Amino acid sequence: MGDVLAGFHAAWEFESDSVLIRFERGIRTPKLFQALGERRIPHEAVAAVTLTPGKRGTVVLHAVPRPGADPLMEAAAGQLKESGDPYRLVLPAERETLAEYYADELRAAVARDDGEPSERFLVAAPEPPLQFKAYDGKASFDGESVAFRWFWTGASSAKWKAGDQRFRVTDLSGVEWRSPELFEGHLRLLHRESSVARPAQADQDPASVVFGLGYGPVHESLPFAASVLAAVRASGAAVDTGAAGSLPGAAVRAARPDPADIADRIRHLGELHKAGLVTDKEFTAKKAELLAEL
Repeated sequence: MGDVLAGFHAAWEFESDSVLIRFERGIRTPKLFQALGERRIPHEAVAAVTLTPGKRGTVVLHAVPRPGADPLMEAAAGQLKESGDPYRLVLPAERETLAEYYADELRAAVARDDGEPSERFLVAAPEPPLQFKAYDGKASFDGESVAFRWFWTGASSAKWKAGDQRFRVTDLSGVEWRSPELFEGHLRLLHRESSVARPAQADQDPASVVFGLGYGPVHESLPFAASVLAAVRASGAAVDTGAAGSLPGAAVRAARPDPADIADRIRHLGELHKAGLVTDKEFTAKKAELLAEL
């Protein structure tokens, strides 16, 4: 057992070849941290270490993850808020000297100068089986395939016509996760075959589930996405996180939207507006954009 540095919401245990991060389960601990429980970060999965002043009399020890090393951070693609970053340890300012000592020790252990991304995942992904409820369906993953079962209250007619879906990880090239804390959040599975077409909008795509107010929260949908991504990589596929917003080489169908589906999206937009997650200006602009599709 190595030295332990305890901060708010987590404690880091420094071992000879890794850092073991144990997250608290307190009521104020971010739900993502509680869902992760604990994570072992090998030194080779860390690109850099920083110690900076935080808010309200705190300092922040940050182990910057090496690109390509952690399926969770690859799936997140920079969308996590600072308060939800599992690689940040926030400590009281009076522990700055102690934190600086461990920061120096960790820097020496992880010293890298090549700047190259990892060719394989070095941090373990959340283990299946996993599931969560999206706005339009239930997503489940058993380690070998992803299943989407549609809800009649939220799924578009395009998804109902396609029926419930099941995708083997061997047929996938990656996962696209757009945070539920952003407008039009969703989880989209990217097909390995470049000839497979997909609709532009996630709510029309049977290979996607869309998030909504209270549906597909970060602490459920992101570990799910990371687990699928790791399984895809293990299957031998070149991993794609859809960061550019499209599947390379895929044809995007531009079929005329169903008016009923447009109405559903406007209703969903209204729910976000009422909850204060979308401003008046954003609501008006997006509503006009949706109506223009008719």
